[in-house]
Amino acid sequence: MKKFIEKILGILHIKLSDAKIEWLAQFVKFGLVGVTNTLVSYGIYILVVFLLAPYNISFDYIIGSVLGFILSVLWSFYWNNKLVFTDGSGKRNILKSLLKTYLSYAATGIVLHNILLYIFVDVIGISKVIAPFISLIISVPLNFVMNKYWAFRKEKKKPEQIKDENNTESLE
Repeated sequence: MKKFIEKILGILHIKLSDAKIEWLAQFVKFGLVGVTNTLVSYGIYILVVFLLAPYNISFDYIIGSVLGFILSVLWSFYWNNKLVFTDGSGKRNILKSLLKTYLSYAATGIVLHNILLYIFVDVIGISKVIAPFISLIISVPLNFVMNKYWAFRKEKKKPEQIKDENNTESLE
């Protein structure tokens, strides 16, 4: 992904530092995972609504939405952990990161998204069809920052861990 971005930037005659290119590549990968996340969420939503249709459950779309959210965030966590916010050390607390991921997506995907929808549709008068896409312009970068610097943040070593590593003698 990094080489692809470097080629695009070269075509556009844009020069960025390696760190900024790395950050941009990570953001693009996060966006690609987000696209698949949206497809998974919507697919689950449609599947649940379709499967529950014969039972005439009036809140079938709510069940579909909740299941879509839960499973798509799990999907997103898996791929973000594997491809986007990789931790070569293998020392990441997976459950802690998963909980933080759910909280990040809840904050941006449920709370912020719905507040923005209300503002865009009811206050500003933007179409209900277009408003969700405008919301993504704000929520996706915020969600990226929350995931990068909070949910998938590398754990800082405690002073005693650093001391133990420095004082450990080799067994060879």
